[in-house]
Amino acid sequence: MRTIWFGRLAVLAGLALFATSAIAQNQKDGQDQGQFKQIKLTDKQVRDFISAQKQLAPLASKLESAADKPNPALQKQIEEIAKSNGFSTLDEFDDVAANISLVLAGLDPQSGQFTEPPDQIKKDIEELKQDKQLSQKEKDQALAEMQEALKRTAPVQFKENVAVVKKYQKELDQVIPQDAENQEPGKK
Repeated sequence: MRTIWFGRLAVLAGLALFATSAIAQNQKDGQDQGQFKQIKLTDKQVRDFISAQKQLAPLASKLESAADKPNPALQKQIEEIAKSNGFSTLDEFDDVAANISLVLAGLDPQSGQFTEPPDQIKKDIEELKQDKQLSQKEKDQALAEMQEALKRTAPVQFKENVAVVKKYQKELDQVIPQDAENQEPGKK
């Protein structure tokens, strides 16, 4: 239960990061949306995302260390990878990534059943409250992070995205870092 929960929290933390950056971008662009842009995913977009992730994987440590500091050279490299994989802009790549993450957050890896991410977070919050393995400090921190993720997470607007992501779930599992379960809450 603990490793599944940590894995889900890592996905949700990543989703919250996408949402936060999208909100900041929207505010910068004069838009006042509380969510990232939900789009209807196509098979091509998901395949292009998988291909881009394979090229981004070697940059993971650079991306993690540059998370707080702008790195123009790294940004340019990421943009080139996105464009070489069929995305017209980095924003388009980010939108696709956020929408895939939204679906993955609600997919049960064993059963393939989908639960809307806000409902999944609520369920996970209740399970966490009953968890006897975590210290109270860990539990409080995790609950605070989950409450924040709940505020930023919306139901999937395009239900057909679930089928598209499920179709590529095996490939997505291979390119999206699976060591999220071993990380501390709130880290990608």
